[in-house]
Amino acid sequence: MRVLLIGLDCAPPALVFDRFADVMPNLAALRARGLSGPLRSVMPPITVPAWTCMLSGRDPGELGLYGFRNRPRDRGYGLSMASAKDVGVKRVWDRLGEHGHRVASLFVPPSHPPTPLRGSMASCFLTPPGAAWTFPPGRAREWESRFGDYRSDVASFRDGDLARIFDELHAMTEQHFALARHVWTEEKPSFLAMVEMGPDRLHHAAWDHLDPTSPRHVPGNPWLERGRAYYAALDRELGRLLDVASDAVVIVASDHGARACEGAFAVNELLRREGWLATSTTPSSPAPLREVVDWSRTRAWAEGGYYARLFLNVAGREPSGTIPERASEQAAEELRALLLAHGPPGTQVWRPRELYGEVKGVAPDLLAVFGDLAWRSVGTLGHDEVRLTTLPRGVDGANHDWNGVVVMSGGPFVRRDVEASIFDVGRTVLGLFGIEPGTWRGRDWSVS
Repeated sequence: MRVLLIGLDCAPPALVFDRFADVMPNLAALRARGLSGPLRSVMPPITVPAWTCMLSGRDPGELGLYGFRNRPRDRGYGLSMASAKDVGVKRVWDRLGEHGHRVASLFVPPSHPPTPLRGSMASCFLTPPGAAWTFPPGRAREWESRFGDYRSDVASFRDGDLARIFDELHAMTEQHFALARHVWTEEKPSFLAMVEMGPDRLHHAAWDHLDPTSPRHVPGNPWLERGRAYYAALDRELGRLLDVASDAVVIVASDHGARACEGAFAVNELLRREGWLATSTTPSSPAPLREVVDWSRTRAWAEGGYYARLFLNVAGREPSGTIPERASEQAAEELRALLLAHGPPGTQVWRPRELYGEVKGVAPDLLAVFGDLAWRSVGTLGHDEVRLTTLPRGVDGANHDWNGVVVMSGGPFVRRDVEASIFDVGRTVLGLFGIEPGTWRGRDWSVS
């Protein structure tokens, strides 16, 4: 049994199963002889923690990972970037290695710094320039001699230089798939997982050009065809990998989807206006939270992004806490009501315990999505309005969406349409190898 998992970060059903399906014949062939459908992501539907949830059977609360950046365990007001050191649980390749299988993990976030496994690892897009990026360490020299300097990501993919971005997208994707073909044929792992970040970078660079439902879409723009051409090239690379893996069970999956960003919700601006957040000065133009906040008079603040994380400034818990701990539950519910009253239609707000089996790390007191992910959260202060229909600087035209995609082909899989959970992928891989899942979440589709 050999299993090949190909991750396409941010690939949405609307593109790969619909609008761009005609330029993706290799993916269509997999669907024709296997199960496929939407793959429901986690909350939050973000690269970190979604891939780790998929491949560990743990939800974000159990992992203590709530996004790319998380509060430190000393509960300071700063944020630190997530890394492989923060995962703290076994992923699929660890479980397979324990059962004697040779494995490979290529570009799967978060995988910097690279960690030991029974096989090879190439770290992900979070790898700093010049940092070690392989396990074993000697693989870097070998692979770079064959495939050139490692392309971990597309530089400055939101800067609007679309000609350069498309060139880098193609070069990165070609290198990643070439390396995957090499590892599959030369090292012969029983299981290989790779994640291609190209779709995500394309969407955040050019979604308004690709999606006719975007309020900023211009029909007939030339970048739409460039986007289709990228997905056609991605499918060709998929086909070349499948050519050398004809005996494999193949799983194609994405960690979340994408949708047009209709606006931005200035959540800290709302908190300031409603007396929850205090500033040392009143900014006349948008300013970062930490440049103007007065922690000693602040009751709550938020971190922006694809969703909002809201934290109460609790006395005895935060360095300059102002809310008595006994009042924190009531404060959280008042804050929830405020967000629901002012957010656009489709706004949802949760306490972590309502979402997760356990709540580890420094979790937000509230998690919120605005407009069912059609609106992004903005953490800057000094906006004229709370609901911003003109996207502020730094916000691109794509927001994440709940559903990615999944295709499982070969082995026990037959043609059928399914609706699956992100947790099902790792659970199914364990099932294919006859490994007991223990407490892993998800459904094993190999026996369903």
